[in-house]
Amino acid sequence: MIKHHPSDALLAQYASAALPASLNVAVAIHVDMCPCCKAKVAAIEAKNAKAIFTQPDTHFEQDDEIENSSLMLEAIMMDESVDDVYDVKPKQVTINKQNYQLPRALSRIAHSKFMQMGKLSRSRIALEDGPLRSSLFHIAAGGEIPEHTHTGFELTLLLDGEFSDETGDYVAGDFMWLDGRHDHTPITKNGCLCYTVVSSALHFNKGLSKLLNPIGNFIY
Repeated sequence: MIKHHPSDALLAQYASAALPASLNVAVAIHVDMCPCCKAKVAAIEAKNAKAIFTQPDTHFEQDDEIENSSLMLEAIMMDESVDDVYDVKPKQVTINKQNYQLPRALSRIAHSKFMQMGKLSRSRIALEDGPLRSSLFHIAAGGEIPEHTHTGFELTLLLDGEFSDETGDYVAGDFMWLDGRHDHTPITKNGCLCYTVVSSALHFNKGLSKLLNPIGNFIY
């Protein structure tokens, strides 16, 4: 069962289309997977709509403005052009001979080939989002990421499989937001695929893992 969710503030920003693209994708995926957050978003959207449509109407007080509005509506109604309608076809990726079906929100967004380093594999998602970098991140069975903290923030949305760290066990749909206050060592028994968004490189901070800091950008 999903135990970790976006904050109410993040859901409100999502419902108001106020998030950067990479974070918007993450929340969209989680909402598709989580009935609880889907209901929250629906409630926020209904509240937003009510607030808009119950505002005092001050834009159409003049007769000429009413006429212009009527002409505009007539033009819209007579427009026979339509947006293209398409089916969202399931899209799969294969990593280390294991197949994963990508969520609907990622089905039409390109991603790079997977780069592999030991049991870790990363594919960059093609989103131009300033300093934020989003990726598909795979940890093979028995793999782990050495203990690290974050020089910025790291959002991890578990798409498939499982992993655990010092704070608990995670399943598909769990949504985790970490920053410099958190140290953790993700490890998976059976393997996992995640969607990640980071704003800066990881920092390895324990023992020999400090030697990995020069390759922190592999994950960033």
